[in-house]
Amino acid sequence: MNRYLLIPVALLLGTGVLFAQGERKDMTAVTYEEIYDEPYSINKLFVHFQPLYGELFATNVNAGFGLEATYYMRDKAHFKGMFRKTYSAGFYDFTRDLARKTSDVDNRTEVFNYFELGATYHFRDFEQSSKTKMFLYKKSYKGNTWAARVPLNAEIPCKVRTIYGGRIGGTFWDSSVDLSRALEKQGLTNEDLKDFEGNGLPSTWSDVNGTYDLDVFSNISSMGGYVGGSITWIRNVAVNFDKFEEGIDDLILTVYADILLAPALEIDNVVYTNAGNTRIYSVDPVKVQKFGGRVGVEGKFNRTLSWAYGGEVGYRPSVKGGGFYALLKISLPVFGTQLNYKVESFGK
Repeated sequence: MNRYLLIPVALLLGTGVLFAQGERKDMTAVTYEEIYDEPYSINKLFVHFQPLYGELFATNVNAGFGLEATYYMRDKAHFKGMFRKTYSAGFYDFTRDLARKTSDVDNRTEVFNYFELGATYHFRDFEQSSKTKMFLYKKSYKGNTWAARVPLNAEIPCKVRTIYGGRIGGTFWDSSVDLSRALEKQGLTNEDLKDFEGNGLPSTWSDVNGTYDLDVFSNISSMGGYVGGSITWIRNVAVNFDKFEEGIDDLILTVYADILLAPALEIDNVVYTNAGNTRIYSVDPVKVQKFGGRVGVEGKFNRTLSWAYGGEVGYRPSVKGGGFYALLKISLPVFGTQLNYKVESFGK
């Protein structure tokens, strides 16, 4: 009987030894000295270069590059401008590429472009006490040593600046659009698109090899605006740990929600040539949705040179049934500056 009791005792002792061997020798209390904690002392201007963004847009799946800039006017407001466009039809402007390969009408293909200009007024801009977690790192952790361990972190008291903002701005975008797919979703056919004599656009075309469906593509442009709200949290703190490298938390994080409106939403009429006879067919029967909405998040860092990220999901004004989109963008590099180049001078 005693031999059977020795087995679980040995297992418990062995487990204890293993846990003891796995204990972190560097898990000791740390002391630190605050270098700065100033959430109002941030860069006034941030310029983002976006080498890649991706957008799952029901009207036109696309990816490309962009440029973005944000200017902070003290604690009163901040302003933002941005543009995005695809690299090419092949990478990655899906509807435009499809139109170039399969369209049977004469409409040119339009590259995807997006422009936005807006302002955020700070209804409330205040500072309060908070805490932040900083990872603890040593130079001796380089390479496999750092990769093989769970990073330690310390909770540091700090100040956080919170901004409740009201957003307003304007947007413009244009793109190729697959009208055949839009007509099908809306229960329409090519015959519903009429020329000035009331003749419908043919649904098929023929040659000596057979009869084929008439694939119809056009272009869409949207000019409108948005109104909404946002919350921004700003930390700008740095500390000097006694046994670890310097810790910094300078994240500027914003979440927002907007209502989108596009009163000037237009689709180009279809131009089709059949047997040498060119006719223009009205797209008035195609339904469009001029209202939409979006929610998003953006993060960047209060540094001279850094990176940033952002994402949105929503329903953009477009052809009815083609407004849903999800956007992801990465900015690298991001340049930040105080725009303060004045130095003191003294006479001899």
